Amino acid sequence: MMKLSRFAYLALSALTAIVFILLYGPLLVPIASSFFEVAHGNVQWDMPSLSAYAALVHNEGIITAFLNTLIVGFCATFLSMVLGILFAIHYRNGTSPGRELMQFVIFLPFLMPPIMIGLALLIFFRETDISRSLLTVIIGHTVFVLALAYRTIVVRLKSLSASFIEASYDLGASSWQTFFYVVLPSLKSALIGSAVLCFALSFDETMITILVTGTDNTLPIRLWAMMRLGFTPDINALLALILALTTAMCILAVRYLLPTESADNAA
Repeated sequence: MMKLSRFAYLALSALTAIVFILLYGPLLVPIASSFFEVAHGNVQWDMPSLSAYAALVHNEGIITAFLNTLIVGFCATFLSMVLGILFAIHYRNGTSPGRELMQFVIFLPFLMPPIMIGLALLIFFRETDISRSLLTVIIGHTVFVLALAYRTIVVRLKSLSASFIEASYDLGASSWQTFFYVVLPSLKSALIGSAVLCFALSFDETMITILVTGTDNTLPIRLWAMMRLGFTPDINALLALILALTTAMCILAVRYLLPTESADNAA
């Protein structure tokens, strides 16, 4: 490993600190505003208050939109996990020549601009006379995040030794028993990591949601509409809570996606 001089180490540390301040410094403003009142552009540091969080609890519009976002996120994540497992197993164990086409179709929505996916789904729902609702939003998000779940799972499946599966069959296990007791536990880290990433991606998705949503708005759509009139102080409290949630999700994703030292030594 190349050793850095003390000056180079200090310079890189200072540069890293500046980048972090520029990227995450603005986030401290709404967080501070959620605990301290702001009057005429000045933060009243001597007057801490939880009034913004109390107002958030009584803001039915924001709470409903947030619950809708959670419903869409969990449903889209669950569907993408199930479909991702099925498609990944078919790609790894199947012999049909259409497997590469299937993989291309799965990746295409994730690679295309979201507005194109939203328009395509909107036209499809109109032609099939499907009313736009949370169900259409769930379908749109599932189509979008499926590629992420599928890719994570199929990579983990490829690294799984075939000897484990063969040993399971040799011991008399059925296909379902092999799946639930051998394959599925081996996919645990990939499933948890991809589920966290899929949920985070669904939680933040706006463009597809705008085109396929009905009367039940999700949180990004609700905030988008509030930009015209301005944000109330309880939005600062909401932002602080979402930042805490996303930080926890990122830590969880890193925990299960990055290889651990013990795994590296075992490999």
